[in-house]
Amino acid sequence: MSEKQSMPIFDGSGSPALPRKPEWLKRPMAHNGRQRQVIENLTACGLHTVCAEAKCPNRGECFSRGTATFLVMGRVCTRRCAFCGIAKGSVEPLDMTEIDRVVSSIRSMKIRHAVITSVTRDDLPDGGARFFAQMVAALRRELPGVTAELLIPDFQGDPEALSVVFDSRPDILNHNVETVPSLYCRVRPQADYERSLCLLRSANSAGLRAKSGLMVGLGESFEEVCKVLDDLESCGCRVVTIGQYLQPSPHQVPVESYVAPERFRGYAMYGERHGLMRVVAGPFVRSSYRAAEILEEISG
Repeated sequence: MSEKQSMPIFDGSGSPALPRKPEWLKRPMAHNGRQRQVIENLTACGLHTVCAEAKCPNRGECFSRGTATFLVMGRVCTRRCAFCGIAKGSVEPLDMTEIDRVVSSIRSMKIRHAVITSVTRDDLPDGGARFFAQMVAALRRELPGVTAELLIPDFQGDPEALSVVFDSRPDILNHNVETVPSLYCRVRPQADYERSLCLLRSANSAGLRAKSGLMVGLGESFEEVCKVLDDLESCGCRVVTIGQYLQPSPHQVPVESYVAPERFRGYAMYGERHGLMRVVAGPFVRSSYRAAEILEEISG
């Protein structure tokens, strides 16, 4: 590919400084009444969102559209992925009332497609699998017209835990590979690429719509991303999202490059030409970005 990338500059110390953000990564924040209502609703219900905890650049837009991605099982993660802005440290016991509070929030916001994710809870015997299953069951019982998308951790590859989640029959089963295999040691050392592929393959075998996502701008090559797309297609993934990695704070791994929109289009063209039903790729794309519209597209 010949597209021009925004590469690191040097600050005079001999070390590369952060690359300057290009124009395509600058946009105004969305502000309207629905955004305020969403924030007030989440606060009143005592809930967390990955939008806020991970400092997602789309949170203003999504809140303004009256939607959010719910972060359950606390706001502290047991893993220490180098890219993630979610807090790490000591976790608290599960609060089972959170399920009813999420359902209440979804009802109040009139959300038609609920996206629910969690911190990774390696401290729990089942990794939180039953909590996810109970969350889907509550949605089916209380809000039968609402579709459910689960964005799950890997549960350390535990087949019993995965079966519990799969048996809850979410409308979309999402699990992100996050990056290319060569960067796992640096970016997500407690995860395993092959384990994630196995999870997605199992979800597809269970008859679920499998979805995954990854970030770019961490030092990967175009060919490496294409190989990941091939791997995901071979696992039965229907949808893949690709977005620009943006450093949440100075504590996370820095951006290596800003990927041009033309290259994102190249990823989407490659993936869809090689068997994926939908590749949603762009600088601001995240795994749950416009998730309701994507479900409609692949269900039509």
